[in-house]
Amino acid sequence: MKRILIAEDDPDIASLERDYLQLNGMSADIESDGSRALERLLGHGYDALVVDLMLPGCSGFEIIRGVRAELEIPVIVVSARAEDIDKIRGFELGADDYLVKPFSPSELVARVKSHLARYERLAGGSRTDSIVSGNLEIQIQAHKVTVNGKEVEFTSTEYALLVFLASHPDQVFTKEQLFSAVWGEGYAGDTATIAVHIQKLRKKIERDPANPMTIETLWGTGYRFNRK
Repeated sequence: MKRILIAEDDPDIASLERDYLQLNGMSADIESDGSRALERLLGHGYDALVVDLMLPGCSGFEIIRGVRAELEIPVIVVSARAEDIDKIRGFELGADDYLVKPFSPSELVARVKSHLARYERLAGGSRTDSIVSGNLEIQIQAHKVTVNGKEVEFTSTEYALLVFLASHPDQVFTKEQLFSAVWGEGYAGDTATIAVHIQKLRKKIERDPANPMTIETLWGTGYRFNRK
């Protein structure tokens, strides 16, 4: 049974999230204080985090940062903050998904399940040992990426997107196709997040992120990984 921690200080919303997750075969605990939530996450073997951004103790942003420094688990933000700047900051820190309140509890469950399944697929490895393109090397079994011989850290979502693109060089994919490939068929989410993750990838692998040569944008069409 998958264990989910809900970091939420609104008791009604927290109870709703817990009830729906439990009805779908998961174990869910609630923590209303941000500092205690982070402490529990780092020491109690949770499989995923559902987190609000506005919490006492420490913010959801701080929790995401702390989790990503230590853990590789799905992080789903559920927040009343609907501004793009908040979504972008959440993704930059390593969130996998972002739901705006009010939200559908069933959609939350679907997203948690989707991310759990994706993390499991990534942990399972691949038949391909490595992908090499210029100064970039992706070691699939080791879940390791090096640029110019130096290891670079990626979130699970960034890694999955990079591996998919690098596994299909010189092919053009729309945002919708990438979203479906990385998040799963039938997944209901915002394809605008693809642009955020592409930008993050470029910062980590491109010599000049402002003029990308590896992950190219074809305006009005999509993205292409240029293998060297």
